[in-house]
Amino acid sequence: MVTKGFAKHYYLMLLPGFIWLTLFSIVPMFGIVIAFQNFNPGQGIFHSEWIGLENFKYMFSLNDSKTVFFNTLIIAVMKIIANLIVPLIFALLLNELRLAILKRWVQTLVYLPHFLSWVILSGILLDILSYKGPVNNFLGIFGIEPTLFFGKAELFPFIIVGSDVWKEFGFNTIIFLAALTGINPALYEAAAIDGATRWQQLLHVTLPGLMTTVILLAVLSLGNVLNAGFDQIFNLYNPLVYSSGDIIDTWVYRTGLLNLQYGLATAMGLLKSVISFLLITTSYFLAAKFANYRIF
Repeated sequence: MVTKGFAKHYYLMLLPGFIWLTLFSIVPMFGIVIAFQNFNPGQGIFHSEWIGLENFKYMFSLNDSKTVFFNTLIIAVMKIIANLIVPLIFALLLNELRLAILKRWVQTLVYLPHFLSWVILSGILLDILSYKGPVNNFLGIFGIEPTLFFGKAELFPFIIVGSDVWKEFGFNTIIFLAALTGINPALYEAAAIDGATRWQQLLHVTLPGLMTTVILLAVLSLGNVLNAGFDQIFNLYNPLVYSSGDIIDTWVYRTGLLNLQYGLATAMGLLKSVISFLLITTSYFLAAKFANYRIF
């Protein structure tokens, strides 16, 4: 039993986290009132003109707002699907390797990009896919004309999704490898005795054993449907690809900090937060129902 005096040490350990949460997550929430004001920095929150829902009405009247919602949804959904399928397939392939040393080396190599920031990875991608970069030089061997990859709106979402998978699939693979270790080896032995091939064991033992993990990750990903990755897109996009690459977060950044339309940007951010909250709540309800996953 933990004594009261000993419990105080735990509270002291939690104190820095509570302070950080209060200063950077709770106190800033009072700023959502700007979404209902014609905010003037000189007058401040308490003296700016109150305009009610005008910012929201104006936001929905803009074609840009519809475009960024569509782009955000498309890119985020593509990321969720790709970041489920690619790590799952790679984990299954990696699990088939019998050389433990090779398996560890491969896992380490694909895991490394996860620790690099998008500032670094974006610079690498911009060089690789530049007009005179190695990709265009390689395509030139086959007589293909150089392509301005980051200048084509139709290619940009696929570059974003592909680079995100490259960065994160090694980390996500670990989740599936951990789930694979939880499958009872006796099931494989029984399948082998019954004459099942490796492929049949994969279909009838491995995949059913991973299904709960796949469902859980898919359901929990619903809360990120409106998070398409600000850091990544901000470091890679340009005005030529706004039509397919501009998302809610980048639009809010330009509208609020560059164009100084604070009320409009806050209204968009607030709407995104409300929708994300509803999606997260729904995802945990579905996770509890289909994967028996509960936090409380």
